[in-house]
Amino acid sequence: MEPTAIQITTVPHYLAERSAPDEQHYVFAYTITVKNTGPQRVQLMGRRWVITDGNGKIMEVEGSGVVGEQPLIPPGSQYTYTSGVSLETPFGVMEGSYTMLLDDGREFQAPIDPFRLALPNIIN
Repeated sequence: MEPTAIQITTVPHYLAERSAPDEQHYVFAYTITVKNTGPQRVQLMGRRWVITDGNGKIMEVEGSGVVGEQPLIPPGSQYTYTSGVSLETPFGVMEGSYTMLLDDGREFQAPIDPFRLALPNIIN
């Protein structure tokens, strides 16, 4: 199965109530939907994130599953979860990939396109 059989959509938003801009602490949530458009069931086994803040500081995060789960996603189904990240700047960019496992034992990487984390109205 090709990575194109996995569609990933991201919806980030700023959490003002959990942030402290005067302390250079900006918290963002992001909701991700992983849709399986292929013919086989897949399992999301792991994730790798590259997070770059507005100062160019890069943080890499790798781990098994997402939000403590390794969900099975049947053909035509989707899995949605919400997680978060904090930055020292009011904007940044996240991108990465998921390690997916097919029922037949093959693994592949499903890329996650870059998406922006930003305070509302900070960038036009």
